[in-house]
Amino acid sequence: MAEAGLTLHQLFSPAFPTGGFAYSHGIETLVAEGGLATGEDLEAWLETWARHGAGWQDAVLFAHAARGDDVAALDELASALAGAAHRRRETALTGAAFAATVRAVWGLDLPDMAYPVAAGRAVHLLSLEPRAALETFLLNAVSTYGGAAMRLVPLGQSDGQRAIASLVPVVAEVSDDAMRAELDDLGTFSPLMDIAAMRHETLQTKLFRS
Repeated sequence: MAEAGLTLHQLFSPAFPTGGFAYSHGIETLVAEGGLATGEDLEAWLETWARHGAGWQDAVLFAHAARGDDVAALDELASALAGAAHRRRETALTGAAFAATVRAVWGLDLPDMAYPVAAGRAVHLLSLEPRAALETFLLNAVSTYGGAAMRLVPLGQSDGQRAIASLVPVVAEVSDDAMRAELDDLGTFSPLMDIAAMRHETLQTKLFRS
């Protein structure tokens, strides 16, 4: 059991080479336009992402893949649900990088797929506990976006970590809901977040890919 927990932390640590550090999911645009300037702004953004944005969508796809559902169908659904080219590119490239490393390290038969589907499938193949895995997966994403905001705003380390800590109960709740969710429960409503990510292409100076 202890080793399984350590494997989860390895799979979803910032050191695992997915390339996720290169994406801000629209935070860079919001900072440039003055829409995200404080730790409180970051907390609100992270909660929207987890409850109503791509975080919820990824959590449901991950949960179904971790239970052993048909990953080919889930991968097609993940691509179809990616509302813009930048989002489709992000989930495809990070998923392919994740799968390649899992194949190299654990020798698993894990094809390139959208990131939440590939991650959930790896959890299933490694016989890891899906609920704990989903929490770790989501908190890693929250930490990644929190780190982007700390660099971009800029926020101090304490304010950034306080925002991430505020998401811990949200991550637990979203994980519970996602583990019970059917695919019909998929859907997002975060238009301002999505539009900001799309407008990233128009920024003259960019540190991130989206």
